[in-house]
Amino acid sequence: MARIAVIGAGMGAMAAAARLAVAGHRVAVYERTETYGGAVRRFERDGFAFDTGPGLLTLPAVYRDLFVKTGKEPLEDRVELVQVDPAARHVFADGTDVSLPNASRAGVVAALDEALGGGAGERWGDFLVRARETWDRTRRPLLEEPLWPNWQVLDGKEPYPGVPYKRFLRTRRALKLHEIGDRELRDPRLAALLADCALAYGVDPGTAPASAAVLPYMEHAFGTWYVRGGVRELARAVYERCLERRVEFAFGAEVTRVLEAGGRAAGVELADGTAAEADFVVGTGPWRLGGMLPGRDLYGAGDVPAEREDRYPGRVVVCLALRGAREPGAVHRTVVHAADGEGDLDLFRHGVPPELPTVLVDRPDDPALRPGPDHESVVLTATVPAATEYDWAAPGAAAFADRMAAAAERAVPGLRERVLWREIRTPLDTERETGAKGGAVPPPALAAPEGVLHPANATAMPGLFAAGGWSHPGGGLPHAGMSGALVAGLIVEGPEFRGSR
Repeated sequence: MARIAVIGAGMGAMAAAARLAVAGHRVAVYERTETYGGAVRRFERDGFAFDTGPGLLTLPAVYRDLFVKTGKEPLEDRVELVQVDPAARHVFADGTDVSLPNASRAGVVAALDEALGGGAGERWGDFLVRARETWDRTRRPLLEEPLWPNWQVLDGKEPYPGVPYKRFLRTRRALKLHEIGDRELRDPRLAALLADCALAYGVDPGTAPASAAVLPYMEHAFGTWYVRGGVRELARAVYERCLERRVEFAFGAEVTRVLEAGGRAAGVELADGTAAEADFVVGTGPWRLGGMLPGRDLYGAGDVPAEREDRYPGRVVVCLALRGAREPGAVHRTVVHAADGEGDLDLFRHGVPPELPTVLVDRPDDPALRPGPDHESVVLTATVPAATEYDWAAPGAAAFADRMAAAAERAVPGLRERVLWREIRTPLDTERETGAKGGAVPPPALAAPEGVLHPANATAMPGLFAAGGWSHPGGGLPHAGMSGALVAGLIVEGPEFRGSR
């Protein structure tokens, strides 16, 4: 039985802790804040409750596997998963409105054909077929297997099988996401549908590789799910599973240094000077781990991308406590697309929030989130620059929240008249809760020469590993859960571990 110290109680860290405990190890988690879950948080006031992190779950199989592998009770015995249908309603800049069914290619094709006309549904359906091929090519190396030291995935080739087209007397294929929109979808609304899916993951739709097609494919193929009571309930369930497996938690315990002995990780030191010995250490952000081992190269010269976490955007979340009941037939999620598609790209190009942002409007029909039937809990979310690029202190945050509410009113008429109060959460709150510099949110790993790769789960220091969204395979609830599975596999089975099959 090995002693294992885990730094942080985010979803990836807890997933690793539960699996390691079941394998017979003694696991202790040290969390600098007063609660678990990382970015999966809840805000409560006056009988209202709001998810301030992810609002929906994709790839629930990742957490089903966690619960199967760590105990007899399946995930559905701990939380109620509800498949959201329609998956989302989309309100485009030109006023076109379409609701897309959940996990139904035929239904999506029919809905788009009816709303957009001109064979739009068929083109989107054909795109999903190509996106599936991309998923099949990249699923194992980018989600289910550790990332190996040479940092090459698929030999650096673009895995998306773009439709060939002629340009300057040469046959070309889409290498960028926006080229798929321009050349294959050929409708600005379909292009917006594709781009804004990437944007929701914190991926720049203007520079993203074509392999980012896997993001809409994941949602289409595996569906989007709501956790009754809010996604925070998933974090609670994982935390309780850890406790049942005798994982120890210390909250308000900030780790300041990774201890080293004999050239390997040997424990952690806390801010109060307390030392906890361990045979293995599991950390969170690789760059933060590097700060706990000054002078050590954890990944080998040139192996870690030069960019740091704050190159990625953050999110503004506006929690709205509303008077009045949710109207019959209201959908759970609406995407209000920006009136100017270029506006969303300004946050990547110039580090400024868009004047007219794309806004996700989440309206869960969940009595647990409201004080009574005559009220409604609504969450607005927009992708924005991290706090290292933009000053999110008031009044800038309030002014941007006003613009988000104005955009949301295109989907929910009279929204602002119903507001009792609001709570604005900016990247500054994300930084405080997760420690991510500037409140940046990690994107998922993407293949191709200009894709997104995060540092590997194993480091150059024996006994030191990294889990969570800033490590392979990147951000998002399913990816965090997989990072925990990969770390547990590497510790239990050793460096030859090749992922679960």
